[in-house]
Amino acid sequence: MPNPKRRMSKSRRDKRRAHYKPATPTLSVCPQCGAVKLPHRACPECGYYNGRKILSKL
Repeated sequence: MPNPKRRMSKSRRDKRRAHYKPATPTLSVCPQCGAVKLPHRACPECGYYNGRKILSKL
């Protein structure tokens, strides 16, 4: 197996890692209450998904 002959500098290492960044999550608006929520998930505010009550708020 080939191994590196010399140590890679920090700047060279960081240039390679510069493209790994977390993507911002896509958000949608709940049609029932208008709260911002993740798509294809029940609304954490009102508990509705696809026009039906899924979660009950205590």
